[in-house]
Amino acid sequence: MKVLVTGGAGFIGSHVVDKLIGHGFEVCIVDNLSSGRQENINPLAKLYVSDIIEKKRLSEIFDIEHPDFVVHHAAQIDVQASLRDPVMDAENNIIGTLSLVKCCASYGVKKIIYASSAAVYGNPVYLGLDEEHPVKPISFYGISKHTPEHYLQVFAHLSQVRYTILRYANVYGPRQDPKGEGGVAAIFADKLLSKQSPVIYGDGEQTRDFVYVKDVAAANLAALKLGDNEVFNISCNSQTSVNQLFEMCRDILQSSVKPIYKAPRPGDIVHSYMDNSKAKTRLGWSPEYSLYQGLRDTILYYSAGKKPI
Repeated sequence: MKVLVTGGAGFIGSHVVDKLIGHGFEVCIVDNLSSGRQENINPLAKLYVSDIIEKKRLSEIFDIEHPDFVVHHAAQIDVQASLRDPVMDAENNIIGTLSLVKCCASYGVKKIIYASSAAVYGNPVYLGLDEEHPVKPISFYGISKHTPEHYLQVFAHLSQVRYTILRYANVYGPRQDPKGEGGVAAIFADKLLSKQSPVIYGDGEQTRDFVYVKDVAAANLAALKLGDNEVFNISCNSQTSVNQLFEMCRDILQSSVKPIYKAPRPGDIVHSYMDNSKAKTRLGWSPEYSLYQGLRDTILYYSAGKKPI
């Protein structure tokens, strides 16, 4: 069976590719390498350096490969960038996804796994967030990740393409870019290893649900066979403050570096964690890594000189 992974040279996508190949799937990757990296690519995967918004080229790739499944991780992922340039954000996350789903329908793809985000929920009405929680995004990124969910649902009615939507909590782990707007765990690891003070926006008491990237890859694998036409939270169902995360990183590295606190950023949610009971029940998936274990493995990756350039 063949799987096409968009964004397969990126942080999460490359771990998904590794997981698929490890389970005997043939994998091809579509990635424009704007944020993905050659060194992330599994040598057993076939790479097409292309952008999903290039409709003609995308169709040519589908015509060559005829994948059985598509796992879609190519995206603009920066909340602050979406606020600065919502048109760019929409072109990548909405129009690009729509072009991809059209190809899936045209070329007989059995199923598409779509990487969505906790950002679709907006400010929580209650915690933990479940899949029935109101969807009221407070950033353009949240809007652009939610909109394709509707396209997938309609395409499923109009064609034979099944889907599973995975709404990720805050994913962390090896290969995450610690520069710019990278994930907070990667930033902390990078700064502490360099003996520099990281910036924490707000008072650091804001909470998130941190899920390890290898657990996320396992959820994608499970979704190939289960959870047809459903939405699932992929999370640890636990609440950790940014200050607690920083202290864990400091403990692992035995560091005395202190953070710098700055004003909160627009579009950032104060508290969030996601109920993952539906994924446990219907996907047969649950996270295997504790936060401390995942952070330890992540820091080991960066300290071994594997840091992205």
